Amino acid sequence: MRMAVFSDIHGNKHALDAVLADIPSRVPDLVVCLGDLVGYGAYPDAVVQTIRESGIATVIGNYDDAIANRRMVCGCDYKDEKAMEAGVKSTTWTMENTGEANKGFLLSLPDKMVKAIEGRKVVFVHGSPRKINEYLYEDVPAADIISMLQQADADVLVCGHTHLPYHRMFDGRHIINVGSVGKPKHGDPQAVCALIDIRTDIQVRFIKISYDHESAARAVEKAGLPDEFAAIIRTGIG
Repeated sequence: MRMAVFSDIHGNKHALDAVLADIPSRVPDLVVCLGDLVGYGAYPDAVVQTIRESGIATVIGNYDDAIANRRMVCGCDYKDEKAMEAGVKSTTWTMENTGEANKGFLLSLPDKMVKAIEGRKVVFVHGSPRKINEYLYEDVPAADIISMLQQADADVLVCGHTHLPYHRMFDGRHIINVGSVGKPKHGDPQAVCALIDIRTDIQVRFIKISYDHESAARAVEKAGLPDEFAAIIRTGIG
């Protein structure tokens, strides 16, 4: 089975449209979104509506959870007080600019999805099987990842949340982080999604997709959101 999996759109409709236009050319059997549809970007309502209408299998992200439940705490890992203040501004603005029907859609999303594919148990989450906002960075010790995969009974774990794509293997088990569509931190402004082929073996390709990131950044500025959010969209560094 070939899967196209993406995550962390964060209100960036320009990036989402480009990814959704590209995916059909990859001829996937399954398309999955790993959440964080909203936050930071200028088009939270439009992004949620697009995902709703697409019928794409989607799990909830920590930011989605905060907006759906009308909480000011999104479970994000802020590096300093300035970042926290920007995050609070983003949460407030996003809550005000996400419609009630779309908040209800976010609230309806599951926190994980499990599928049996080619004899393997594949678990899809936003953060980790343990917590929606747990960051599974590439440098997490192997022993910790192996223990977590065993506890989740997962042969393949597919996650997002860190905005940094990678693929690691441990004694036949795999963890795949699909990166970010709309708020990249991998060093350039392109959107990223993962193409995962699960057959007798597992192959992973990270697809970078160009889009009009300058228009997306200007929309953030026009909305009155913090300038640093626009800078991340322009540079892919955050």
